[in-house]
Amino acid sequence: MSELFYNAAPNATRVAPPLPEPRQYPAQKPGKAYLFGTCVLDLFFPEAGLDAIRLLEREGIQVHFPQEQSCCGQPAYTSGYTDEAREVARAQLALFAEDWPLVVPSGSCAGMIRHHYAELFKDEPATLRQVQALAARTFELAEFLLHVCKVEFKDQGSQQKVALHTSCSARREMNTHLHSRALLAQLEKVERVEHDHESECCGFGGTFSVRMPDISGAMVADKTRALQESGAAEVVSADCGCLLNINGALEKQHAPLRGQHLASFLWKRTGGAR
Repeated sequence: MSELFYNAAPNATRVAPPLPEPRQYPAQKPGKAYLFGTCVLDLFFPEAGLDAIRLLEREGIQVHFPQEQSCCGQPAYTSGYTDEAREVARAQLALFAEDWPLVVPSGSCAGMIRHHYAELFKDEPATLRQVQALAARTFELAEFLLHVCKVEFKDQGSQQKVALHTSCSARREMNTHLHSRALLAQLEKVERVEHDHESECCGFGGTFSVRMPDISGAMVADKTRALQESGAAEVVSADCGCLLNINGALEKQHAPLRGQHLASFLWKRTGGAR
């Protein structure tokens, strides 16, 4: 039972861990940055990755995309395959050797690199120092645009209502919902509507949706019903795994509502052309 409370001793006071110190951001935009594309984005939403690059390049940042990159290791890690997750993570470490920011268009993958790589390599002091340095320069895309690039978007689209969905780990580990909300708030003609079940999981959860399909299906049914009842014309999310699940469910329901990645939505609304 004690393991349910942060490994507290049986008679210890059971309290939540302390909140982290506010993150310190660079005073100036960097000239170069890495983009970690994530495996789901690369396979299913490649245009969103390109739009993320376009947004960064428009800010005067030269974007480097190592072609050998693959998965961050999160699916194996959350499924209990620690050794396998460690080897996947180790392969990524070698690709981001320069001291440039690592921008990730996924809050859950950014959270894996920033918060969980240290656990994977806690028994390897040299590698641990490397992952700690990488964690310090890892940013979720919306966070990077807002706090490092300090963007001030000018909306060039028509009046529109959107619903924002944020993945569980992105919300709790990276506060991505706050960054995304702030960017959407800059768009004068975009109204972000609240929806029921907003802070709840969409049911994807990586391998959870495979291992627990009935529970996952019930969760995404709740999520898609709430999104459709919100009055939003479009769903926006910064996590492609959730988009894959939500869009798939909406398509199966023959619903017209669809979601797109935040990068593509921002690029389109701010005058980006393809």
